[in-house]
Amino acid sequence: MPTVQGIAEYINVSSGYLSDLLRSLTGQNTKQHIQNKLIEKAKEKLTTTGLSVNEIAFELGYEHPQSFNKFFKAKTNLAPLEFRKRYN
Repeated sequence: MPTVQGIAEYINVSSGYLSDLLRSLTGQNTKQHIQNKLIEKAKEKLTTTGLSVNEIAFELGYEHPQSFNKFFKAKTNLAPLEFRKRYN
């Protein structure tokens, strides 16, 4: 799973600088951007593949599918399976 520190190191800047820069340009810090991208990818996989929620969780870097379920529901107000049923 991508981390703020990992992305900052990859582009050779400090994590604080990266978050400050993104916040000034977009209103969101690096962690929020990572979370938004994960939700975007999860939604795509839920609506375009037959992968189970557990498989999607593992593909996105979660060791425990329960953590993914909790994260997804916190961000979308729907459990992954509810989202799949609603949008398929």
